[in-house]
Amino acid sequence: MLRLIGGIVAGLVIWMAAVTVLNLALRHGLPGYAAVEAAMIFTLPMMIARLAISAVASAASGYGAALLAGRRRAATIAGIVLLLIFLPIHYGLLAKFPLWYHLAFLASLPLLSIAGGALASRREETA
Repeated sequence: MLRLIGGIVAGLVIWMAAVTVLNLALRHGLPGYAAVEAAMIFTLPMMIARLAISAVASAASGYGAALLAGRRRAATIAGIVLLLIFLPIHYGLLAKFPLWYHLAFLASLPLLSIAGGALASRREETA
């Protein structure tokens, strides 16, 4: 049970770390992004880049959670916890972004976390 909880917590930490590092890269790599980030006035390419960052972070989170816990279930729970954390935040941001953006982001949290966990499980099975 402790290993499962540790895997879930690790998955959440991995998500936060990955998003932070990738967002820093986005600030420096995408012209104009840093200037509009605080106001959240993103162009379509900026929104897609943000979704891509979250997708990578979610898959990495699930992979790490499942690998460290030794169970795929850790990835699923980590993805659900991320969804529960971000539901109220995105509810507050409904007017800032188009509906498709919110749906893509929120749906990707558990789905890509589960996919990352499946990759980790496949790695364990072949090892």
